[in-house]
Amino acid sequence: MKETLIKLYEMTSFGGFIDDPGAILMLIIGGVLLYLGIVKKFEPLLLIPIGFGVLLANIPGAEMSVVASTEDNGIMHLSLVEIAKQYGIINLLYYALIKSGLLPPLIFMGVGAMTDFGPMLRNLRLAFFGGAAQLGIFTVLVFSIMIGFTPQEAGALSIIGGADGPTAIYTTIKLAPHLLGPIAIAAYSYMALVPFIIPMVANRLITKEEFLINMKSQDQRHPTIPIKHLQKVKIIFPIALFLVVGVLVPSSVPLLGALLFGNLVKEIGAVTDRLSKAASSTIMNTSTIFLGLCVGATMNSASFLQKETLMILVGGFIAFSISVLGGICAVKIFNLFTKKKINPLIGATGLSAVPMASRVANDLALKHDPKNHILQYAMASNISGVIGSAVAAGVLISFLG
Repeated sequence: MKETLIKLYEMTSFGGFIDDPGAILMLIIGGVLLYLGIVKKFEPLLLIPIGFGVLLANIPGAEMSVVASTEDNGIMHLSLVEIAKQYGIINLLYYALIKSGLLPPLIFMGVGAMTDFGPMLRNLRLAFFGGAAQLGIFTVLVFSIMIGFTPQEAGALSIIGGADGPTAIYTTIKLAPHLLGPIAIAAYSYMALVPFIIPMVANRLITKEEFLINMKSQDQRHPTIPIKHLQKVKIIFPIALFLVVGVLVPSSVPLLGALLFGNLVKEIGAVTDRLSKAASSTIMNTSTIFLGLCVGATMNSASFLQKETLMILVGGFIAFSISVLGGICAVKIFNLFTKKKINPLIGATGLSAVPMASRVANDLALKHDPKNHILQYAMASNISGVIGSAVAAGVLISFLG
């Protein structure tokens, strides 16, 4: 009877929790992520799989935690079948789909298939602010190196300022895969906090007069020449942009190329409609599930409960805030030299959090003037921010990888 009880006890995870009490804290963190995704609706498509992945990784004895590659285990030299046999199915998925860098581009392809570049093409001058909003990335890059992160770790941390989850994950895989868990959590958490962060920065930098700048009124006073044959331009644009950026920053091609291909098959129309639907639904949804579960499974107590995690969370918030600040300040400087004024809220949307950033900016504008709808203008900057973050990631990988 005693032996039976001992075997029953050994079958459970109770002994593992005693040996590693940090696993209990990680289960609580996983529960918090699930709560934010399910109840608060904060990025539910990612936080729910990530949160559940954290639960999977922190049940002692379940062998569902991602094992980091080291010289001792030589896991990178094993075949996928051997990885599955020795380390379990979650490691098979991680090394086949995440470590290889496959899933972030697939998600970007889906994003491209759901994106309309029309607002940006109709307001090309506003696309500049999507580049200016990458200021947070390079500012925090320098700061992170100064406080002790390696250049590769600093590059992975700083990309959080681009406000794009797949970009952050892809860059981290290339530069500092051991930080994947905390960086993914920081990136998606701050994306979910866009309705808080943008107003926090905007209310401190933008004057009442600037909040009231009406973009439609500015267009009426200073009309621009409309684009003829816009649909043809929308087909040519992703091809042309890919060739230009691909030649200049080839390391950005996996992300940017997938984004632009997805957009191309969308804009071509009926003949590629099946491809567009597959990219934006089946492929993207499947990729999102596996990405979230595998990222969550990297977050065991040994890798996540470190001082670097807190520094990443703080650094990510700073990068995010500086990116919003950079976009707003770029508009303010631009307005000094032009008659056709731009509402600084447009600059605040130069992030990759599409379309949430644009909706938040539009709500802020309407709060000051119920007739001041700036959503389409904000989308121009917002969409260019997606492109800008992918290019920034390519630059970081080229210099630091």
